[in-house]
Amino acid sequence: MVVQLGPVQQDVETLVTRVFMKSLDVLGGLSKLVEYRTLTWLPSLARAAYAVVLREEYFKTEEEIAQQVGLTRQTVRNILRADPALALEKIRRLEELLQEEQKELKVHTAGGIAKLAYKMVKEGQEESKMLMEYCERVAVALDIPWAYMTLRRLKGVDFPIQSSQDIADRLTGVYIKGRPAQEVMAELEYPIKNPAELLHKIKENLKMHGIE
Repeated sequence: MVVQLGPVQQDVETLVTRVFMKSLDVLGGLSKLVEYRTLTWLPSLARAAYAVVLREEYFKTEEEIAQQVGLTRQTVRNILRADPALALEKIRRLEELLQEEQKELKVHTAGGIAKLAYKMVKEGQEESKMLMEYCERVAVALDIPWAYMTLRRLKGVDFPIQSSQDIADRLTGVYIKGRPAQEVMAELEYPIKNPAELLHKIKENLKMHGIE
């Protein structure tokens, strides 16, 4: 099943992908879904992730979300009203969930999982290595050399980063829009929870200096 979505801002795409990946993580990972032949759950999780992010981050109405994600307004309402605690309980009884919803994940379940994943992402409960890989691919796809080089130099660094001194040596010789990376890092606010937050803070720093 193809998930058809309207045009969205890149920041939306990034956060939705993180929430979607975290949703897979709380379900035991993609390998677990392959093992139980439940890859048919992926479209439901993707739509739920979009709905939750659009409401929580961008305060979109049910009607706006329905149009953008390609769902009925009632389906969007069911996603947004889903109970994360109930979804968590279902995940803990995964064998039963697999039997009940093997072919397609129910709207309430997908919504609850997406809301749970969103909360975990906002609290910084992400796998830094996986997120680093994703951010690096995005940097390459969008042709952002400074982001790609910065992430390459920081591979293997444990997040959260507590201060610029923790990464200063790794960034020797790296420039971000003409400024030494070490200088930029010294101006950021710490701790920094993950690679996505690091790139966001760098972009905000560039804007503060009038650099786009």
